[in-house]
Amino acid sequence: MKTIYYIHIFLFVLIIGILAGCKKDFLDRIPETTITPNQFFKTTADLETYSNGFYSMFGPSTNDLFSDNISVNLGGSEVDNMIRGKISPTNVGGWSWGNLRTINYMLNNLQQVKGDAATIKHFVGIARFYRAIFYYNMIVRYGDVPYYSSVLNPDDQAQLYKAKDPRALVADSVKADLEYAATNIIPTGTNTRITKWAALTVLARFCLFEGTFRKYHDELGLQASANTFIQRAESASKEVMGAGFSIYNTGKKGEDYQKLFTSQDLSSNKEMIFYDDYDKALNRANSTHYVFDWQWAINKSLVDTYLMTDGTPFTSSPNWDKKTYGEIFNNRDPRMAVTIMPPGFSTTLGGIPSKTRPTFGGYPQIKYYAIDPTTKVYTEFTDLPILRYAEVLLINAEAKAELGLLNQADVDITINVLRNRAGVAPLNMTDANTSPDPVLANMYPLVNGSNKGVLLEIRRERNVEMACEGLRFRDLLRWKAGKLLERPTQGMYLPKLGAYDVTGDGVEDIAILQAKDQEGPLDGLTADVKKNLVKYYLSDNSFYLSNGSSGFIMFPENISAPRSFIEPKYYYFPIPIQQILLNPHLKQPTGWQ
Repeated sequence: MKTIYYIHIFLFVLIIGILAGCKKDFLDRIPETTITPNQFFKTTADLETYSNGFYSMFGPSTNDLFSDNISVNLGGSEVDNMIRGKISPTNVGGWSWGNLRTINYMLNNLQQVKGDAATIKHFVGIARFYRAIFYYNMIVRYGDVPYYSSVLNPDDQAQLYKAKDPRALVADSVKADLEYAATNIIPTGTNTRITKWAALTVLARFCLFEGTFRKYHDELGLQASANTFIQRAESASKEVMGAGFSIYNTGKKGEDYQKLFTSQDLSSNKEMIFYDDYDKALNRANSTHYVFDWQWAINKSLVDTYLMTDGTPFTSSPNWDKKTYGEIFNNRDPRMAVTIMPPGFSTTLGGIPSKTRPTFGGYPQIKYYAIDPTTKVYTEFTDLPILRYAEVLLINAEAKAELGLLNQADVDITINVLRNRAGVAPLNMTDANTSPDPVLANMYPLVNGSNKGVLLEIRRERNVEMACEGLRFRDLLRWKAGKLLERPTQGMYLPKLGAYDVTGDGVEDIAILQAKDQEGPLDGLTADVKKNLVKYYLSDNSFYLSNGSSGFIMFPENISAPRSFIEPKYYYFPIPIQQILLNPHLKQPTGWQ
């Protein structure tokens, strides 16, 4: 049965509304208020009420937008605009400090709180957890930023207009907050609340990010401290691995994996470290139906990353680059067919199979799409993972590989646990290092050393296991693999113009033709088949084929506005110019000066 948390909504909204009421200059200001700390922060119940409002600051992600896993995103993005040269300090967004102010307001007003000391530390740990999340995001976006551990006094000009603090100081502060949270937040309770294990998981995630970022970004001059963070990623993940979590595996392969993202109730699922609880009775819904065929689809590069079930790379199989939509799912990692729409997929139980759209590339995302006959359009009540145990295993394996400590026993309790759930042959470390996959090696040219092959395979496993969970873009940043973003995206392969069966029933469903008056490729089809075809024309210029009348689906924007990833500039976003004008001590990130 789901645990429902009732909080003092009116009081919290009133306080937060007052705290968010106005701004001063380049930082959000703490305004004067009629509800003072002396009136509110008196009991641990007050801390609980206030900290409940932090939970909206860190939630589930259900797509890999802005990364190389996406073929087309009609909604647009800052990342896409940046690598097409359309972002500058004059038109960029961001630089919002409201959440930090809200968190620090609680941390700065604990003097009169009465109650059990451990309980007070628990809620302080939750506040520091969310402060770490805030600054983790700021590091990802800007690198160096001003660090504030206290609410700003509007008369403190030195603090309001100070320069950025070094990345090293900010990262150490994030780590310190997460260490405090992991030490003081209670380990027990529902997984819809922040626990010790959630704090340790984010600590491991952040330390892996920061450690590998420092290792591969030699321009920072922080490589000497990289292993300190990677070692903490390893030890923090190892601690979570001893806490009783487990991979959800009933032996149903892809179905087990799918249920992690489409279940009505995850409360008893031991893979969940932290999840978001949705409930039809409370009319608390999510919008995961939007993942399917709305504004984006999956890029061919992710399709190619999934292994064959025997553990061999798809890209080493005969004619792998000539396989059609109906052929690419044969003998593949079962996670692929519950992440990317396979032939025969229907959005309703027993319904008509969906026809893929070439205008998006042909590989719609179905991960998170729950087939539920009671669901209303674009309203879903499935619980959504925020932190799950599979990521902990991946962090542990990658950290050990980066440190040169990984052995086959480590692989067997991490990577191969995930492959076993999926129904894919296990990874043999010796074989991987003897013959590294050349496709992966080309994607990640900075990976070297005796562990090269297995580290590449860990990156593969991370991409397919965590696909569409919002981690891919940050992985590209930390691995210094931004050049992957400038590769033209691709869709499915078409050997010729004409009609194709994309639902798996043996009857042609769609047709790709040059123009409306050029339907010769359809000669020989029956009138009934022709009548039911959904036709797409190259002359409409929504896509083209790489070889003219055959090849991979490609997109005209990659010609009219080609992608270019400038290193190291595009590993950061610029600060909005108005903030620089307000505070001349701020300097733009590398490359944006």
